[in-house]
Amino acid sequence: MRLDEYIDFEANERAEKRRLAQEKDYEILDHLESFERRFEEHVTDDALVGSVSPSIFVGRSNYPNVSTGILSPVGHENSAEQFETSGAWYDEGVSIADVFERRTSLLNSNRTAAVDSVHDAWDGWLGTQREVAIADRPVDVEIGLDETPDLDFDVGAQDVKTPTGPRARAERAELGENPHVPRPVKKTLEDDDWQAQGAMNYLYRRGFDVYEINTVLSAGALGRGENRRLVPTRWSITAVDDTVGKFLRGTIRDAPSIDRVEVHRNEYLGNAFWVVLVPGQWEYELVEMKAPGSIWNPDPEAGIYLAAAHEGREGRTGYVEETAGAYYAARLGVLEHLSDRNRQAKAIVLRHVSDEYWGPVGVWQVREAVRDAFDLSEFGTAETFEQAVRGVSDHLPVSLARLRRKSTMVSGLQANLADFLDGD
Repeated sequence: MRLDEYIDFEANERAEKRRLAQEKDYEILDHLESFERRFEEHVTDDALVGSVSPSIFVGRSNYPNVSTGILSPVGHENSAEQFETSGAWYDEGVSIADVFERRTSLLNSNRTAAVDSVHDAWDGWLGTQREVAIADRPVDVEIGLDETPDLDFDVGAQDVKTPTGPRARAERAELGENPHVPRPVKKTLEDDDWQAQGAMNYLYRRGFDVYEINTVLSAGALGRGENRRLVPTRWSITAVDDTVGKFLRGTIRDAPSIDRVEVHRNEYLGNAFWVVLVPGQWEYELVEMKAPGSIWNPDPEAGIYLAAAHEGREGRTGYVEETAGAYYAARLGVLEHLSDRNRQAKAIVLRHVSDEYWGPVGVWQVREAVRDAFDLSEFGTAETFEQAVRGVSDHLPVSLARLRRKSTMVSGLQANLADFLDGD
């Protein structure tokens, strides 16, 4: 499909999605009030009995002594699996309000532990937490609390974890059943000589998604013997995206190039993604355009905020600060697509964060939106990279001139007089 036809097609699709979204009515405040009532019915001052935990959380404050938590959906034990972050949230089409509801419904029963105290820990609090993390389904647990849970639903722009539910210090935790642990996970646990990177890639090749792998990594269940550590959840997410991305980049290093310029697009939760693939050896860039009034650029008078990060054929040597975890999440989606095709390409992802993105939900939405951009039945084609960028730039919130000044890949395009007249 020609690029101009594809853009018209996408515009009609987006209008229909917005119409359907506006028919939904989410009442966040009503949810919070009903949650507090439900919470009081299920939790006493000193115990939470018969809970079901789908996941864990490891904080990063005060590292290397961190908060280690077991997450439990209070009053929703029969649907606990729905409260664990995964690609299924995208397939379900959850809204920002849905994410808020699910996250604020999770009780974080936690204790403090040193990150290096987890080696071979299968008893007590850390042992129970690890059992929850490595299981392939929610686990029955009995958690004894030694304080009244703190109901705190505040969230700010700096809170990258998204909103959180109540927290309480835990005195103990005991399993109510024997968790089912997949055989590949058992294999990584039993091999004390396996480096964490190799174990992550092994699990990915065995069909585990990055969500499952980062939970196992966070619990300190991967790596060489005594080197195993608890890994803060935020760090483990990026570590897995980066590690698996490097593995996939290796699978296409000697693959033939794609043979035409392709433009893929997707939109989710107020984030629009344009992915342009260009014939040639691997190169990648993420450019983010954050609208005033969006969660990461809250000042309505600030103008569009631009951030970008780039890598060439050999990748990067350091962490990406400017675009952070979104860089690795989007790159993973691109590399999965190319690896499935056994092709390589130059790739630029243009992300427009609109003011509809009013609450932080996490980088999972970046990963899934880019993944699904390639699964859609239609995409646009262009004769050249320049033609593709010029066609897409008409639908971006910044001028081509400003995009050229920020983007490594776009900066190489030849400018014309109209670009300068349109500059800002």
